[in-house]
Amino acid sequence: MIRKYVRKVVHWTERKNRQYSLVPMTPFITDEKFPWAPLIEARWQEIRSELNTVLSYRDDLPNFQDISQEQRALTQDDQWKTFIFYGYGFKSADNLRRCPKTAEALAGIPGLTTAFFSVFGPKKRLPVHRGPYNGVVRYHLALKIPDPAESCGVEVGGETRHWREGEGVFFDDTYPHSAWNETEEDRVVLFLDIVRPVRFPFSILNRLVIWTISQSPFIKSARRNQEAWEERFEQLRAGQA
Repeated sequence: MIRKYVRKVVHWTERKNRQYSLVPMTPFITDEKFPWAPLIEARWQEIRSELNTVLSYRDDLPNFQDISQEQRALTQDDQWKTFIFYGYGFKSADNLRRCPKTAEALAGIPGLTTAFFSVFGPKKRLPVHRGPYNGVVRYHLALKIPDPAESCGVEVGGETRHWREGEGVFFDDTYPHSAWNETEEDRVVLFLDIVRPVRFPFSILNRLVIWTISQSPFIKSARRNQEAWEERFEQLRAGQA
């Protein structure tokens, strides 16, 4: 009964978000309402340098579905790796410490709900899917894009973009979308979810729904899985020291 009521509230809030959004309700979104975007893009090489260190232990990174079990509907192999910084109220102090320049850049982003390095292995493809809630806007900062760049892409609502290193792209993940890497190397982006700018007072309702999501069982489960991975990883690194 409670879940049914929550779903109704979420669906109603989504309609209000569409009606009062301060950014276009289009598949891809320009960055005018996100003045921090050029600032983080200017630091992409610093972030890429820290990513290179993370990729030195790539095989030890968790598969996304091992952290967020809901992703099993999309991916079941070991070709989507993650390195999580933030996730709906959860903060990985250890990962932020390992990447201080990235942590500094992320600290300047208002409305940040989720942040991680998203590593697509060779020939990785995600099927068409839809995000659960339109109260956030997705952002990818391209950090490592193999040649030819046209072999890696994301399609949202029937429109296709190809990542370019050092450039960011905003999109609405509640449109049907898919992503692929047809190369023989890893493709990596800094993956962010940002609170959608919505006209007051519906902005308050949007943030309330996002907070409710952060308290849901699947987010709490993902947090436990992330913490368990961090503990194992620390033990592994200590054993290698």
